[in-house]
Amino acid sequence: MKVKGKYQIDGYFVAILVLSAFLYGWGIWDAGSANSYYTAAITSMTKSWSNFWYGAFDPAGFITVDKPPVALWFMAISAKIFGVHGWSVVLPSVLAGISSVYLMYKLIVPKFGVWPGRVAALIMTLTPTVVANSRTNNMDAILVFCLLLAVYVLQKAVNKKNIWLVLLSFALVGVGFNIKMLQAFMILPAMLVYYWIAIKIPWKKKVAWLFAAVASLAIFTLAYPVAVDSVTKTSRPYIGSSQKNSLLELAFGYNGTERLLGQSTGTGGAFPGMGNTKKGAGKGMVGGQPNGKMANGKKTTGQPQNGQAAGGAAQQPGGTANGMNGQQLSGAAKGTNGQKQSRKAMTGQGTPGQKPSKKSGTKMTKSQIPGGQKMTGKPNGKMGQGGGNSAFAIGTAGPFRLFQSDLGSQIGWYLPLAILGLIAGLFGFRRKESKWYNISDEQQDVILWAGWFVPVYGFFSVAGFFHPYYTIMLAPAIAALTAIGIGAVMKLAKEDGRKPAIARILISLGIVTTVALQAYYAWSYYPIVSVILIIVAILTAIWWLLPQRKNKLVKVLLSVISVMTLAGWWSLTPTLAHDSSAIPAASPSLLSQMGGGNSMGGEINTQLLNYTKTHQGNAKYLFATTDSNSASGYIIKSGKAVMAIGGYNGTDPTMTLSEFKQLVKSGQLKYFVMGNNSKATGGQISKILTWVKENGQTVKYSTTSTNTKNGSNTKETNLMQPAGMQSQNATLYDLSTIYQ
Repeated sequence: MKVKGKYQIDGYFVAILVLSAFLYGWGIWDAGSANSYYTAAITSMTKSWSNFWYGAFDPAGFITVDKPPVALWFMAISAKIFGVHGWSVVLPSVLAGISSVYLMYKLIVPKFGVWPGRVAALIMTLTPTVVANSRTNNMDAILVFCLLLAVYVLQKAVNKKNIWLVLLSFALVGVGFNIKMLQAFMILPAMLVYYWIAIKIPWKKKVAWLFAAVASLAIFTLAYPVAVDSVTKTSRPYIGSSQKNSLLELAFGYNGTERLLGQSTGTGGAFPGMGNTKKGAGKGMVGGQPNGKMANGKKTTGQPQNGQAAGGAAQQPGGTANGMNGQQLSGAAKGTNGQKQSRKAMTGQGTPGQKPSKKSGTKMTKSQIPGGQKMTGKPNGKMGQGGGNSAFAIGTAGPFRLFQSDLGSQIGWYLPLAILGLIAGLFGFRRKESKWYNISDEQQDVILWAGWFVPVYGFFSVAGFFHPYYTIMLAPAIAALTAIGIGAVMKLAKEDGRKPAIARILISLGIVTTVALQAYYAWSYYPIVSVILIIVAILTAIWWLLPQRKNKLVKVLLSVISVMTLAGWWSLTPTLAHDSSAIPAASPSLLSQMGGGNSMGGEINTQLLNYTKTHQGNAKYLFATTDSNSASGYIIKSGKAVMAIGGYNGTDPTMTLSEFKQLVKSGQLKYFVMGNNSKATGGQISKILTWVKENGQTVKYSTTSTNTKNGSNTKETNLMQPAGMQSQNATLYDLSTIYQ
């Protein structure tokens, strides 16, 4: 296959890059706080080099976020240059998404040609979860770019037989570890196998280089965690979400085995709702989230956590039940991904993506899946719900989990094409008249992408603790295998014998199975369009089976329209909705809540903020509270240090009661904010809460409160929750008089 000249511009590819820039970047000026947990950290990281180095959550550097800070470094640099805005913290993810599309093209073209390269870039661009991830300040888009860069460098290393490029490629995986820890290691089997079968050097040198590559991986993986853990614990922030104040323990605990086993640090049990079907997802849920889970997807127990509202939504200081890292609740009061609903939705008259019921104020039925799906009217919503879009709608564990609508509506749109592409690539690029074990150059790349696809697919099929947007890890392999399948079919069609017939069968099978699966995802929203596309797909598939070569361009266009219409529209929804959420997802339900991102920090109680700022004096902290969700909005809004004594979930053993007392006695801390549903869950944090309640003086800072959202002020007496939610108050305790 001919490849474009070295300096020749590929107009089609440029158009795909422009499309990706539009999908990922349009409307990010409405990003608001995006993931306010990380936005608070970015705010803090711009204030000192120490905060920047450790990824501190608060300006005082009391505790870090629950991930290493490499991805946050890019976001903090952007925020330092442009100021802390929603768009500035999201911008690095946008650029990473576009760069990933570029790398997909560059990885496929050398061996498979220009058109497969374009297909890979287009599939990557129009994968719904890629669009959603590239529009927020979570780490996943940057991680995927880093891993694609590692594979690209390894491919260059193999072609040039260059040891330094080999070392660099594995070093990049180590960098990926310091973006999102063990998730980066998912592609190591693919890289190791590809290196071994593809590089053409003497076997002794091959082994030596491999040991050097593993050493490079180890150095770049462990350098940062070991450096952090080696610092005296009193001289650095506490490592958020760890139980032993160790970054390595965080990597292999909360961000390691617990992701596979579904365990929750500090709770001693699996997360409620994990691995359930949609039928189970409707039970024991608040706002579309499993009971005991916060809408932002972080860990809680089935019981109310320290300083958090019951039902799993973090209790915001000022009494605002808060999900998705400082944004409004999902479900009855909240749309998918932390987006604000209309008042009709709040009062039960409608749900995002649904037509209003004939009677207003009706209760949600089992077929109304919280999280913004359209009601199908079918028992338990079994037909084509299009994904729950909640933080833990991950379907039933098993080999077909990724085909189910919960995950499939984000990543599964091209799965049949990828699987057929894997098969077609292995058999279509065999060397003629050679043994099966004589692998061609093209087959080496097939094995590379299969090595990426299979372990990641396997993990998501059995894992018990992850969010749907994590499946972006599969997007590069799906795009590559689909493109390779296109290249294999093009090759088979030009050969003699039965191969052209096999190519036509593969095309027909790919079109029908892919469109049928996509129609299943979209059925509850667009049944008529789904039926039309299925009919077009069937007719086009039959046409492909015919041996005639006339009107080939028409057949190709019909095939593209059939396969790309629903997937492309689904991918467009976050862009049209200007959505940049803490739990990113694509869904037509977003279109009913236009104006995507929330304001920086979500809802905060302005009178509580003003009171504590006025009376802070020389105290180091504005106030302390139980968890990071309760603190993030106030950090972003004020830029002041708010202590989250229990870390993200309110359970991190950051200090003892005696240490907390000393903090109060020294005058570094004057105020403590606690939700009225706070309950002791054991350990030192429980003792601190009890001591605060028994010894602190309750402060009545206002009888009414002003909640700031998207720049507007609305007064709510007693901090009323959105309709249908329990009214909660936050209690402000003055601790400054205890030791006077």
